[in-house]
Amino acid sequence: MSLLWTARTMIESMGGRPIGTLPAGITGISIDSRTLKPGEAFFAIKGDVHDGHDFVTSAIKAGAVLLVVAESRLAGLGRITTPMIVVDDVLAALVKLAAAARARAKGKIIAVTGSAGKTTTKEALRHVLSAVGSVHASEKSFNNHWGVPLTLARLPGETDFAVFEIGMNHPDEIRPLVKLVRPHIAIITLIAAAHLGHFRKIEEIARAKAEIFEGIEPGGYALVNRDDAQVKLLEKLAKAAGVSHIVSFGEHERAHVRLLACELGGDHSEIAVGIGGEQITARVGAPGRHMVQNALAVIGAAKLAGADLGKVAAALGHLQAEAGRGRRHHLGGGIMLIDESYNANPASMKAAIDLLERTEPPPGGRRIAVLGDMLELGAHAERLHAGLADLIAPTKTDLVYLGGPEMAALAARLPPERLGACAANVDELKPIVLAALRPGDVVVVKSSKGIGFSKLVDALIKNFPVEGESQRRA
Repeated sequence: MSLLWTARTMIESMGGRPIGTLPAGITGISIDSRTLKPGEAFFAIKGDVHDGHDFVTSAIKAGAVLLVVAESRLAGLGRITTPMIVVDDVLAALVKLAAAARARAKGKIIAVTGSAGKTTTKEALRHVLSAVGSVHASEKSFNNHWGVPLTLARLPGETDFAVFEIGMNHPDEIRPLVKLVRPHIAIITLIAAAHLGHFRKIEEIARAKAEIFEGIEPGGYALVNRDDAQVKLLEKLAKAAGVSHIVSFGEHERAHVRLLACELGGDHSEIAVGIGGEQITARVGAPGRHMVQNALAVIGAAKLAGADLGKVAAALGHLQAEAGRGRRHHLGGGIMLIDESYNANPASMKAAIDLLERTEPPPGGRRIAVLGDMLELGAHAERLHAGLADLIAPTKTDLVYLGGPEMAALAARLPPERLGACAANVDELKPIVLAALRPGDVVVVKSSKGIGFSKLVDALIKNFPVEGESQRRA
């Protein structure tokens, strides 16, 4: 197995002090002893809840060949014989190694942010670019102050394409991360009322997201959503950041990557896209209008990165939604479960309700929405939860089950014949939903991650086991 880093380069990059006989190098980097693989280095990062130094022994048992630890914790580690690099601050050392990784990177670097769709777009880019070259991308939603440096430090130098997701809850969080990543292409998928509780208005969210433009490499590209109400502000901020190439995607007639035609199906979409004087057609394997919008961003980024669009378009046909982000499960009794349990804000709620609307149940089946609280909306929470009633009203949704204290505002606006139940939390709601389902139902489960609706998804899969081929959650 090839080395990700030599020990010598790590010492030089991080400015650390070696202890013991260091290996020639490491094959990977981990900050979690539970997932560490033999041959990797363990970085003992101190988090908000746990301190990695408390798990050094577990990391050694898992096969760590090198430890990166803090000078202040060295004395307390006892008689450890595994080689170490001692630094003042482990997270700061990881950031330095990430900077070294970026300096040696030879491929195209793409960064993605947005209020909704950034993980889906990142994963879609990983999927389609794998058809044309080697790809390195963030795991899960590793998009914060430790996730981005970790992903970058793990980047092999010869990789053709690297895709980074960068998230934020507050202003000034994206800025240092994007200046570390230094993308050739920076995408903003959508500006919406996510984390609105930390901002006074949506324009402030747009400004915080636009920090991603400040790290774009000279001659690089900003790729923005032309259908987004904030596009003018984003273009202005991109220019202010010195970005010379601003490219847009969307249905708008002035979009550079323009949706020319779209046919939405229950389990996929067919699209025609105009880009750079060409027209391409593609089947998008994951359904939903929001997935089409993400696909436009993917096609645009692939074009700017120099990828073969024919291969990219073909790969889109095999795209599947991620767990918690629209993945479909065909359960026993002919029940269709749409798992949207990972995240929720007003924009993604609209997309989930639209997905439910476009999925036709068999005769006797019903459309059922199981919705949980949208978190971090602050003073806007009651209004935005109540407003979901206007999205549901014109649809063919038969029943709505609600969980979480904020959902009381929506319950108060729903017609009684549509409201299945409103529970205080997922534990109270779970038995109610399990008892209510019947063969042929189509169920979408949507909430913010912190509400814990993934437990409801697990219960549905357990109680209505799949007939035939296993379709367990990833």
